[in-house]
Amino acid sequence: MSSQPQRSSSGSRSPGHDRYPLLFEPLDLGFTKLKNRGIMGSMHTGLEEDPDGFERMAAYYSERAAGGVGMIITGGISPNEEGGVAIRNEEGQEVYAASKLSTPMEVEGHRKITEAVHGADPDVKICMQILHMGALAHNDALVAPSAVKSRINQYVPNELDEDLLQKQIDDHARCAGLAREAGYDGVEIIGSAGYLLSTFLVEKTNMRTDQWGGSYENRMRFPVEVTRRCRAAVGDDFILIFRIAAMDMLQGGMSWEEIALLSKELEKAGASIISTHFTWHEGSVPTIATMVPRAAFTSVTHRVRDEVSIPVITSNRINTPEVAEKVLLRGDADLVSMARPMLADSDFMKKAEEDRADEINTCIACNQACLDHAFAGKTTSCLVNPRACHETLFRYEPASAPKKIGVIGAGPAGLAYATVAAERGHRVSLYDAADEIGGQFNLAKRVPGKEEFSETLRYFGRMIEVLDIELHLGTEVDAEMLEGLDFDHIVVATGVRPRVPEIEGIDHEKVIGYIDAIKEQKPVGKRVAIMGAGGIGFDVAEKISHAGPSGALDVEVFAREWGVDFEGHPRGGVTGVEPEVASADREIFLMQRKESSVGKGLGKTTGWTHRLMLFRRGVQMMNGIQYQKIDDAGLHVLRDGSPELFDVDTVIVCAGQEPLRDLYDAAKDKGISIELVGGAFEAAELDAKAAINQASHRAAEI
Repeated sequence: MSSQPQRSSSGSRSPGHDRYPLLFEPLDLGFTKLKNRGIMGSMHTGLEEDPDGFERMAAYYSERAAGGVGMIITGGISPNEEGGVAIRNEEGQEVYAASKLSTPMEVEGHRKITEAVHGADPDVKICMQILHMGALAHNDALVAPSAVKSRINQYVPNELDEDLLQKQIDDHARCAGLAREAGYDGVEIIGSAGYLLSTFLVEKTNMRTDQWGGSYENRMRFPVEVTRRCRAAVGDDFILIFRIAAMDMLQGGMSWEEIALLSKELEKAGASIISTHFTWHEGSVPTIATMVPRAAFTSVTHRVRDEVSIPVITSNRINTPEVAEKVLLRGDADLVSMARPMLADSDFMKKAEEDRADEINTCIACNQACLDHAFAGKTTSCLVNPRACHETLFRYEPASAPKKIGVIGAGPAGLAYATVAAERGHRVSLYDAADEIGGQFNLAKRVPGKEEFSETLRYFGRMIEVLDIELHLGTEVDAEMLEGLDFDHIVVATGVRPRVPEIEGIDHEKVIGYIDAIKEQKPVGKRVAIMGAGGIGFDVAEKISHAGPSGALDVEVFAREWGVDFEGHPRGGVTGVEPEVASADREIFLMQRKESSVGKGLGKTTGWTHRLMLFRRGVQMMNGIQYQKIDDAGLHVLRDGSPELFDVDTVIVCAGQEPLRDLYDAAKDKGISIELVGGAFEAAELDAKAAINQASHRAAEI
C-alpha cells in the first residue's frame, strides 16, 4: 500500500498549505520529487496536429507550470504511424500528423515543450503520454489484437500478427526513450479507454488463441510487456506511469480481481505510478460530464491503492482544491489529476496555495469547448476560459489608454467583457435590470445535473469585487439614461428574449414559456408538450421529468440512475446492473419541427446522456412536427402530414430566442461609442461558449 501523504513541519508555509496540507505535500519517488499532489492530467487538445502546435503547446503547458501545478501529463502522442491520427491532403492521400514520436527528427519539437515548462518552473515535472489508439485510430493502417471494429470508428482494424505485435512493443519502448531525450521527466502509457493496450485486456476485443489471448494472464501480457520494455529503455530514474481502466463501464468488462492483478504486475514490470481511469469511449455511463458527482470514482482508486506499494493517481470531476484535499484525506489516492480544471484556470494551484480558492475559474464539466471540440477535430478550448490553448494568439495585455466603459447586461457575455476589460486596466461599470448577475446561467443552474453552472457565477461575482467593477443591479438602462452616463464606450450585452411562434392559440392559458417552467413560476400539468427540442427544450424536459434528489449531487443516486455498482464491482462495474430511474408523474412529449433526429444538435460528448436519460424516463421524442393551434382540447399538429391532437394540460414553448437589442438600436445613432456582444449580437441558439468567447476577444482589443 502506498503511503498516505503527511503534513510537513519544515520550511515556510503559505496560507494555502495550512488549508490544504495534503494537496501541497511533496511526493518523493526516490529518484525525483513532485512538489505537490495536484497534477494536470492528459487531455488531447488538437494542438498536437497543428502546424504551429509545438510553439502553442509550449505556451499552453508553461502557463500551467507557472500556475503552480506539480506535474503535467501531455495530450496523447502516438509511438508510430498506425497508432495515431492521419489527415488527408488535397489529393485524398493520408498524411500522418505530428502527434507521434518515433524518430530522432521529432525530438526537437517536443524539446520546445519541455524547455518552456522547465523554464517556467524547474520543479514542475512534465510527462508525455504515449497513446496508441489501436482500434480507435484514424488511419487505414490501424491495428488491434483482433479485427473487431469499434462502434465509434469507421475503420476495421488489422489483426496483429506476431511480427507486427512485436513492432508495437518496440515502438512503445523507442517512443519512451525518445521522450527522455526530448527532456520529458517521464511518460504515461495509456492502457484504458478502448485504446490498443486496453483492447488486449477484454475478451470482447481480444479473440486471440495464442500467448497474447485466451486466459487473463495471457491477455494482460501485452500491456505488462510494454511497461517492462519501456522501463528498460528509460532506466530507473525516469517517471513511468501506467493508466488503467479501474472500472471500464463495459458490459462483460474487466473484473475487480483482474484489475487488482494487473496493477500488481505493472508494478513488478517497472511502473512508478498507477493512474486510474474509469471508462472506455464506448461505455454507456457518463464519467466526466456535469451530471456526474464530484469525485464520484475515487473510491475505486482507493481499492487499487490498497493493492500496490507505488503511488496511485485518481481523477474525474475533481474541480476544486477542497474536493482534492478530501480525496487525499480519505486515502483514496496519492495524487489528484485535474485536466479540465487546469484548462479552465491555469493558476488553479497557485490560487489555492495563496488561499484564493474563491478566485478560481472553476471547470463546470460542460465539455462544450474542450471534449466536444476534440472529438470533432477542432482545437480544444474552454467555455469559461477562451484563452485556453490559444495563449500565443489571444492575450489580455494592459490597456495602453484606459477607458471608462459601461457594460449593460450581466449575463455571461457582459460578465466576461466586464472582467476582461477591468483586468486590462479599464474602469468598468456593470448594469443589469435583475437583482442578481448571471442572465441565462441562472436558468441553467436550476436544471438537475447542471448545478455546477453556479460556480461560474460565483467566480464572476468574486472577480467583480477583486477588479473593483462598479455593479448596479436592479437598474434598467434606457437610451435616455445612456446619454447621461459619462462613458467612453458602451457595451450592450442585454441578451435574448424567448421567441414566440405565430400560431393560433399561443396565448392560451395552457401555454407557458420555458423561463416560467424552469423557475417554477407557473404550474406544469401531468400531460405536457414541449415545443422545441434544442438545448433549452432538453433542459425543460430534464427539469419536469426529474424526481427526487439530483444525481449530480449524490453518488448513490447517480449510481442507481446509471446502473453502476461501486461496492460489488461486477465486470466493468455495470454488468448485470439495471439502472433505476426516478421519474416525475408526467407524460411528456418533446417535439421539434426539424426532420433530423431529436437531440442531434446537442454536444457530442454529453448529448447521448441527455437523450438516454429522458428515454429511460419515458419522454416521447418526436421530429417533423408542424404546429397548427392550441385550444381547450390541447395541441393540434401535423405529424407525417396527418392531423393529430395531443390532449395535454400544458404546452411549454421552447421555440428559440431573439436578440434583445432595443437599447442598442435606440442609442446607436446618437453618436455614442457602442457595440453589441453575446446573445444581443446573435441569438440563433443560447450559446454561452460563443458569447463568452466573443465578449472576451472584444474586451481584449479595446
